Amino acid sequence: MPTATLPKFINVSILDFSDPEDRKKMESAIKKMKSEMGKEYPIIIGGEEVFLDKKFGSYNPSHKHEVVGIFQKADKEAAEKAMQAALKAFETWKFTPAEERAEYLLKVSELMKKKRFELDAVMVLEEGKNWIEADGDLCEAIDFLEYYARQIIEIDKGVPLTEYAPEDNKAAYIPLGVGIVIPPWNFPNAILTGMTSSALAAGNTVILKPASDAPWIATKVMELFSEAGIPSGVLNLVTGPGSVAGNYLVEHPKTRFISFTGSMEVGKGIYAKAGKVVPGQIWLKRAVIEMGGKDAIIVDSETDITNAADGVATSAFGFQGQKCSACSRCIVVEDVYDEFVEKLKKRVEKITTGDVADHDNWMGPVINEASFKKAMEYIEIGKKEGKLLNGGEGDDSEGYFIKPTVFIDIESQSQLGQEEIFAPVLAVIKAKDYDDAIRIANDTIYGLTGAVYTDNEEKIEKAIREFHVGNLYFNRKCTAAFVGIHPFGGFNMSGTDSKTGAPGHLLLFMQMKMWSRKK
Repeated sequence: MPTATLPKFINVSILDFSDPEDRKKMESAIKKMKSEMGKEYPIIIGGEEVFLDKKFGSYNPSHKHEVVGIFQKADKEAAEKAMQAALKAFETWKFTPAEERAEYLLKVSELMKKKRFELDAVMVLEEGKNWIEADGDLCEAIDFLEYYARQIIEIDKGVPLTEYAPEDNKAAYIPLGVGIVIPPWNFPNAILTGMTSSALAAGNTVILKPASDAPWIATKVMELFSEAGIPSGVLNLVTGPGSVAGNYLVEHPKTRFISFTGSMEVGKGIYAKAGKVVPGQIWLKRAVIEMGGKDAIIVDSETDITNAADGVATSAFGFQGQKCSACSRCIVVEDVYDEFVEKLKKRVEKITTGDVADHDNWMGPVINEASFKKAMEYIEIGKKEGKLLNGGEGDDSEGYFIKPTVFIDIESQSQLGQEEIFAPVLAVIKAKDYDDAIRIANDTIYGLTGAVYTDNEEKIEKAIREFHVGNLYFNRKCTAAFVGIHPFGGFNMSGTDSKTGAPGHLLLFMQMKMWSRKK
C-alpha cells in the first residue's frame, strides 16, 4: 500500500485461542517449529551468511536439554566486518526517502502477519512464553512496524519555523549513522523489532546483537527483513555474548548510538562506555537505555478487592514475572490487608505451571539455570524476611519451573522489597494508609511502571502528582503497554525514559539540520 494513503494506525488484537481454528493452527505451528529445532543458523553481515568456528546453542527452558538452534559466536573480527558493512550501507541508506524506508517496515509487518503462528511458536519453544504472551509479543512487534512507518512520514514533512521576512529558513531531521541495537530476551520479538525498526525508519543502519537466550527468534525476524528486500548492510545480525562483540561495538569510534534494553547493571556499563570519547571518534554517542524496575501496585481500601487481587496476580506472574513492568511489590493499606491477602492466595492457587507448549499451562519456566538459581536464592531470603503465602517451590529436573510465589509481611527496605528479582516472586507490603503507600511505592531506585487500585478521585489525582514512575495505571494491571496508546519508558534507574511507541521516539535517532537562504 502506498504510504501516502496509509489508514489510521490501529493496534493489532491478540488471538483468542479458545477459537478451535486458531488453536489448531497454533498446535500445528508448534509441531512444525519443533521439527526445525537443532538447525544451525549464520550471522548476517552485508547481506551475506557467515559461519564461524565458535558456536553456541539456544535451549528450550521447558526442556532444558532440548537445543532449539545452533548459532555463531561472533568475535571482534566479525563485529568489525559488520561495522564496515553498516558504514558502507549508510552512505546510500541515509538518502533513501522516508516513504521508501517506511515501505520496508510495512512489508515486514505483512510478512510477520503471514508467519504469525510460526513466530509465536518459536517464542513458546525458545523463551517459554505461553500462547497469549507469545502472540501479545508478536502483536506489539507489528504495532511498532506500523506505527514507526507512519511516524517517519510525519517527521519527514519538515519542522515548522517562525517566519522571518528577509530569509527563507528551513529545518529537517536527518539520521545519525550506525547504531548498535541490543534487545533483551524477555520480549524477543516486540522489543527487538521496535528497537530495530525505529533506528532504520530514522535512516540509520543497524548492527543487531540479540540476547544470547533469544537468537532463534532474532534470526527469524532478520529473515523477514531480508525477504522484504532491505538493502545489504542496512541491517546486520551478529549473535553471541555481549562481552565480546557487544562491548567492542559499544566502544567503537564509528558507533553513533547504542539502543539497549536489559538489566540495570549491563545498562549502566553501556552508558558509561558510551560516554567515553575514544580516538577516532568525532561525535558524542547517544545512549538510549531502558533497564529494569521494582514495580509496585497500590491497593487502597476504596476499591474492588477481588479485581485488585486478579490484577496483581496477572501483573506479577504473567510470563513468570520476567517483565521489566511486572508487579514485584504489592502495597496494601492495612484496613483491607487481610481481606486482600486471602483473595490473592486463592487467585494465585488457580495458576497452572508447566510446559507452555501445552495451552492449558498459563505459567511456564524461567529462562535459564542462572535465573532459576537466583530466584530460588531470593525465595530462601523471603522465608526469612516475611511469611510464605503461596509457592516457594522450584523444580529444574526437566525445565526451570518455579511455582508462583507470594511473601506477605515484607518490609519496604528488605531485599525482597528493594531488589529486582525477574522471576515469579511477589512481595506484599502493608501500609498504614494511602499516603504511606505512595511513600513506600517511591522508596526505590527504580521508576518504571506502577498501578493504583482506588475509586477515590482525590487519591487518583494525588498518585498522578506524587507516584514517580514513567507509566502509571489505575484500576488495571501494571503490564501490557500498547504502542501509540501507552508510551513506554521509566524514570531513575529504570532508564532514560525514551518512551517507545510515542510520537517523539524516532527523534532520538536523528539530528536536526537547518539552512537559511537570504531572499
